[in-house]
Amino acid sequence: MQHRTRPRRTGRSRTAAALATLATTAAVALALTGCSTGSSAGTGSSEGSAISAERCKENKAAGPITYLSGYQYQSSASILEYIAADQLGYFKDLCLDVTLKPGSGDTAQNTKLLASGQATVSAVAEQDLIQARANGIDITGISSYSNAGLDILMTNKDITKLPQLDGKVVGHKGFVPASVRAMMEKAGVKWDSLTLVKEGYDPSVLPRKQNGLEALTGFVSNEPNQLKAAGDDVTVWQPVDYGIPSSIGAMAVNPAFAKAHPTAVEDVLRAALHAYDFCSSSTAKTKQCVGYAAKLSGATYDEAQNAKIWTTETKVIADNPTPGQPLGGIDPENVGKLLDMLHQYDIVKSSVTKDDAESWFTNEYIDAITKDGKTVWPAS
Repeated sequence: MQHRTRPRRTGRSRTAAALATLATTAAVALALTGCSTGSSAGTGSSEGSAISAERCKENKAAGPITYLSGYQYQSSASILEYIAADQLGYFKDLCLDVTLKPGSGDTAQNTKLLASGQATVSAVAEQDLIQARANGIDITGISSYSNAGLDILMTNKDITKLPQLDGKVVGHKGFVPASVRAMMEKAGVKWDSLTLVKEGYDPSVLPRKQNGLEALTGFVSNEPNQLKAAGDDVTVWQPVDYGIPSSIGAMAVNPAFAKAHPTAVEDVLRAALHAYDFCSSSTAKTKQCVGYAAKLSGATYDEAQNAKIWTTETKVIADNPTPGQPLGGIDPENVGKLLDMLHQYDIVKSSVTKDDAESWFTNEYIDAITKDGKTVWPAS
C-alpha cells in the first residue's frame, strides 16, 4: 500500500496486529517529532473575546488539543494557517488549548497518531484517509480546500505531449502517485513501456537528464519553485487539468474527541480558516505568517522559499474551488472518484464501497461555522 512521505524542503499496509501496538508506537513517534509550541501563544488577544461565555466553557472542557502538521513547519496549506492561528491568538480567542506538533512527513504515522488519540487533529489527504480507514485506522475527515492536489509530473520543455514519454525514464520519490499515473494513462502514455527509477530530492536531475531521465514526480509548490530559482525552466503537468481527483489541505480528527467535543472541533477549524484569510490577504501578511513558522523552525528556515510554497498552494486552491462548497467543505463526489482511482490501482480493496468512503468524511463542522459561504468570525 502506498503512503506519502514528504520530501525535505531545502533552497501506506496496516494490519490488525499493528493496531494492537498502536498506542506504544504512536507515543514514541510523537516524542520524536521534535519541539512544539505552547498553547495559543497569541499577540495580545483576550481569552474568549471571539466566543460566548457558554461556548467558551464547552471549549475549555475539551482540554488540551494537539495539532500535528503534515511536514514540519513548512508554509503549506493546512500548516501555516494553524501556526498563524496560534501566534495571532485566534485559538485563545475561542478558549481553545492548542499545542502544535511538527509531523515527520509520514502520512501513515499521522493517521496512527490520530487514531490512538496521541494527536487530535492533523493534515491527512482525502485519498490517504480512505486508505487508512480501509485498513482499520479509525479517523474522520473534517475539511478540505480543493479537489486539486499537490502531486505533479515535471518534464523538460522538449516534451510537449505526455505520450512522448513512452519508453522513457521517469523518476519518482519511492512510488508514482496514483493521481500522476492516472493522468499519464488518461493522456495516452503506455505505462508498461516506462522505466521507473527512484530519485532523491534534488530536482536538478531533471534538467540535467541524469541517467536518461525525462520526467520527474514532485509537488507543485516545491520542485518547480526550486528549479525556477535555479534558472531551470520545466513543464509542470497537473492531474487536476485532466480531471483526476485529489485534495489539498485536507484535515482529519480523532473521532472520539470529535464526538465528545464538537464545538472545539468546529472552532479549531474556524480559527484556522480565519488565519488562512489573514495570511492570504496580502504579501505583507504572508510574510508575517511565514515569519511565525520561521520562528518555530530555526535559523535554517528559508522564508523566501516557504512564502512561495504558500502562495503557490493557495493559488491552486483559488483556481480550483471545491464545487458547491465553501472553503473547507468536502466534495462527496470527489471522495467517490478517489475511491474509484484507488480501486483501479489495487491500493484499496474492492470490498470498500462508495457509501463506506463517504461515511468517513463529514461537513458538519464546516457547515456549523459557515454562513453565506464565509467563515463566521467571531463565533456566534
